[in-house]
Parts: sequence; structure tokens; C-alpha cells
Amino acid sequence: MNSGRLALVTGGGGFLGNSIARQLLAAGWSVRVLGRKARPELESAGAQVLRGDIAEEDRVIKACIGVEAVFHAAALTGIWGDRGRFHFTNVLGTHNVIAACRRQGVPRLIYTSSPSVVFSGNDHVMGDETLPYPDSHLCHYSRSKSLAERAVLAANDPPHLATVALRPHLVWGPGDPHLVPRIVARARAGRLVRVGYGNNRVDLTYIENAAQAHLAAEQALRAGRAAGKAYFVTNGEPVELWGWIADLLGRLKIPAPRLTVPASMAYLLGGGLETLWNLLLLPGEPPMTRFLARELSTTHTYNISAARRDLGYEPKISMAQGLENLLAHLEVSSRREQ
Repeated sequence: MNSGRLALVTGGGGFLGNSIARQLLAAGWSVRVLGRKARPELESAGAQVLRGDIAEEDRVIKACIGVEAVFHAAALTGIWGDRGRFHFTNVLGTHNVIAACRRQGVPRLIYTSSPSVVFSGNDHVMGDETLPYPDSHLCHYSRSKSLAERAVLAANDPPHLATVALRPHLVWGPGDPHLVPRIVARARAGRLVRVGYGNNRVDLTYIENAAQAHLAAEQALRAGRAAGKAYFVTNGEPVELWGWIADLLGRLKIPAPRLTVPASMAYLLGGGLETLWNLLLLPGEPPMTRFLARELSTTHTYNISAARRDLGYEPKISMAQGLENLLAHLEVSSRREQ
């Protein structure tokens, strides 16, 4: 039974947006999804699906009619690509969402940001929300997300529009189209290389926990908390990155990488390949970039005490349970493909 409260999820067909939409439906919300593709699975679940891009200002304005909360999860992701495309979608698209919220009187905006907005390539050990934005970024994605996050937080003006930004780190789980599939594909092809000493620790966020944090943020805004702030969101269970990858691959009966490349060499190689790709306009992305080299070799763990305190966020699915869920999902998917 829907409560009559209407939420808009931008990018609702994406990995995280889809999970947010489904959790909203389960919580009794009426849900409208704005995305570029038809989503019959969401329509059958009870959502209203609108076709459109956040770069189309008029579509976003129409999508916000009658909406009580916007969950802005749409974004162009990736560690490589054209700077203009990232800016167009992630920055200008976010400005369109903010403007539409103001025009239609939407009182709450929950923005999906990323810890990469404060990542300069150095270790983050239990980093918190006092980490500053760096002067420069190692990829266009993190730069564009940083600009978008700042715009969302600057737009905070309760009671007219209360805004909050969430920074879920390395979202994974069943249906993940990015993190796990890339690791598995490279490992199966024998192209996965360990970067650095292999003892760097990272935080990850199981998909259902990441979505849950967004609903908790909306409730916090409704209660008069968290407005104008950014929050790190993780599982709160840091793991040794390469040990976690080895465990995942072992469960899938895929050999773990044997070759190790020093972090400094990977960084230099990444810089050289970026230059080559830019000069020759090569298709696809380089096998290594400066951002990827740092991402794979540095520690990035984050303190989620602020999210626990202000949002009431508490991860419900543990890393261990999440891995079992993922493996079960992959087994079912493999049987279907046979």
C-alpha cells in the first residue's frame, strides 16, 4: 500500500538507483523513475518510469511535479573518458536537478556522491568528513562528482530545499555491472595484476546497505537533521583488498593474480598510457591509469560514525553475507547462460 508520498529516483535503472527505487516501494512510497531506457521490471514492481536524460532540463522539471523527495543517483561513471561528457552529465545534469527541485517546490534532495570527490591518490585511513576537496583530481569522474556535490550542498536552503550528499564507497553485490565483473573478467583473461604490496585495506559497501543509507538520509532530512552535509557510507568492515579479491576468485575457482607491479611503476605506466590514448585517440580505456594505480594500491577506509549518528544508518548485510549472496546470484546467472 503506497503512502501517497511520491519520490523521484534519477538513474533508477542503474545498479544503485534500482535498489533505491525497490526499497522505496517496499517502504510504501509511490516511486517515479527518470532514466534513458525503458525499465519494465520496475514498472511491474509498481514504479512509474519516465524516459529522459537529466541533461534535458524540461524532462527533469516535469519529472519533479508533485515529488516530495528526489534521490539523484544518475551519473556518468568510469575512470576514463571525455572530460566534457562527464561535466555535461554529472555537473550540468545535477544543476538541472537542483533547478527543477526549486521550481517544483521539492523539499528534499538526496544526492549520490562518491569518496573519490576527496581522493587525491594518498592513503585515507579511517577518513572522515573533514577531509578537504583536493586541488586536482586523477580522473574526470571524480572532478565532476566533486563539483556536483558542492553544488548540491550549496543549494541547501531549508525549509524550501534541504539537501544531503552520500558517499558510498565501492558499491558491490548481485547485479553489480562494474566492480566485480571487471575483476572477474580480467582474472579469467589472465590480465589481473596485483598493484603494490597487496596489504592495503579498503572499505566496500554492499548494495542493499548503500540504498538503505539513502532512505535513512531522507528520513533524517524530514526530521530536520543532516541538511547541507556530506556523509561517508560503507559496510564498516574494512578488508585487505587483495586478500578479499583472492577469496572471491578462489570461491569462483579462478586463479588469483601472481604478478605484482610496484605502485610507483603502475602510476608511471598509467600516466604514459593516458598520454598515448589522448594523443592517438585510441578507443576504450587504457589498461592502467594513474587513478586506477592509486585506487588499487592505497588504503582507503572511512569512518561512518557521522552517518550512524545523524542518519541512523546501520549496515544490515555483512561483508560475509554479501559475498554469499553474490556467489548465489552468480551461480544462478551462470546456469541461465548455459
